[in-house]
Amino acid sequence: MSTTTDSRVGQLRQASLDMRRHILRLALGVAGNRAHIGPALSLVEILTVLYLDVLRRAELEPVSMRDKCILSKGHGALAYYVALYKAGIISLETLNTYEVNGGDLPGQPVKNSVVGIDFSSGSLGHGLAYGAGLALGARMTQSDTRVYVVLGDGEFNEGAVWESAMFAAHQKLTSLTAIVDRNGMQSDGRTSDILTVDIPAMLHSTGWNVAVCDGHDVGQLLGALRTDPDCKPRAIVANTVKGKGVSFMEGNNEWHHAQLSQENFARAMTELDAFERSPR
Repeated sequence: MSTTTDSRVGQLRQASLDMRRHILRLALGVAGNRAHIGPALSLVEILTVLYLDVLRRAELEPVSMRDKCILSKGHGALAYYVALYKAGIISLETLNTYEVNGGDLPGQPVKNSVVGIDFSSGSLGHGLAYGAGLALGARMTQSDTRVYVVLGDGEFNEGAVWESAMFAAHQKLTSLTAIVDRNGMQSDGRTSDILTVDIPAMLHSTGWNVAVCDGHDVGQLLGALRTDPDCKPRAIVANTVKGKGVSFMEGNNEWHHAQLSQENFARAMTELDAFERSPR
């Protein structure tokens, strides 16, 4: 794992910008169909930091020894696939098979070790249970494999998430990290309108080590991921913006699952290009 420096943070920021461009290109490529664009854009920095700095993947053999990333929030697949590409796990040719019949990258991830997908998602609320099982199994086999589960905040409406959280805390699964993409929205509207859940407080009450950070600040994410969990499973609640990086998508739930026109694609890419040129 690298040391956090200004240059490294800059590299990860640039990688995040590149990821957003790839997400938009893939969304445009599913001609005539809709894609989960907003949920993918809120995940970008989280997955950038995980795949380009934190996860121990390619250097570990056998495959079973590698760190695992469970995308419980399966509708963030666009960002997930781009992260796999940026990490060198899949090729550009494979990335471009997104939503192609017979391809390896469907709209929701399907477990496939060949392309680095550790979990089949789509039905929400099950990733944390799977991750807890992997972490317990790793401990039983004396493996130092670490497990990272990426969840959406809407998933915390599901009772299975809380059962898994209590189980992980009871078992003191220190190799387990849950990262919550808290963008405040889900398919039916704002999470606060649907079910009020104080995620950090409730996770802390079950026995987790909890940190809250800006989910679009790669420096803060790196810091949170490198903190010693102190004999507990670790949760990082990352405050994010749905549709982050594209002004007309930010906080706009119409882009939860939408068709990207050529006109809107051009507008979005112009904004990203302008952001890249601006002083930071």
